[in-house]
Amino acid sequence: MQRSIWRGAVSFGLIYVPVEIYGASKDGSLSLHLLDSRDFAPVGYQRINKTTRKEVDWAHIVKGYEYEKGRYVALSDSDFKHANVKASETIDIANFTDASEIPAMYFDTPYYLVPRKGGQKVYSLLREALRATGKVAVATFVMRGRQHLCAIAPNDRALMLLTLRFASEVHPPSQIDSLIEAPTAARPAPAELAMAKKLVEQMSGPFRADAFKDTYRRDLLRRVQEKIRNKQTHVLEPDAPASERPKAQVIDLMEALKDSLKRGRGRSAKPVPELPGRKGARSAKRA
Repeated sequence: MQRSIWRGAVSFGLIYVPVEIYGASKDGSLSLHLLDSRDFAPVGYQRINKTTRKEVDWAHIVKGYEYEKGRYVALSDSDFKHANVKASETIDIANFTDASEIPAMYFDTPYYLVPRKGGQKVYSLLREALRATGKVAVATFVMRGRQHLCAIAPNDRALMLLTLRFASEVHPPSQIDSLIEAPTAARPAPAELAMAKKLVEQMSGPFRADAFKDTYRRDLLRRVQEKIRNKQTHVLEPDAPASERPKAQVIDLMEALKDSLKRGRGRSAKPVPELPGRKGARSAKRA
């Protein structure tokens, strides 16, 4: 069983729910090491003092803020905790909103909220209130030395906490408007749009996370095993020359849409992903 990574309370109105936070996701990337290509020796990471050029032990490392060029203020763990005691111990709900009101680009990392001893009843009350109203709670809290914006949503018997990015951490879409504004010639014709809509409807279905597998990781592992069997454990293969790489192709849009529709007939629709946090809101609307 994994350990909790935060303990405190959810606060809304005059109600406090004692909770713990547990991770709800894990890294699926392949664990790779940095090697020296000349002798395949592992390349290590060193903490070097930029003045003495000597390695520094973790016991002598502190965090500091540079308030002027070359001048620092050191911050200890107690400084981070006591900067705002309430913020570091409480998930403070500011308001409630529809999950659909939060754009996808704001969602970051999912966590499980678990009730601590004595908090089960109030935990259930918050979960069922969110489910019945179809809302998610928007809150702030401090974890690992920084403040987070988050959304709290019901998911079956659990409450999910999904960290959100602050507005200052997101590039507004207006920054890329000039890159995606299509000239008149690139706008879809009515017939193309109608066929595209038909294809979308044909491929629509409920979201089932277990229907999707990390095929890239599987294939990469298969490639690793193949190289081991062929005793290619100390051979570095150069990238393919540019001439051997796939080239972009010009396609007939209407023909591609027609072929896609033909290929999709008779097959069950694949599940389609949705924004994090919406599952609870959608189930709430059915309740």
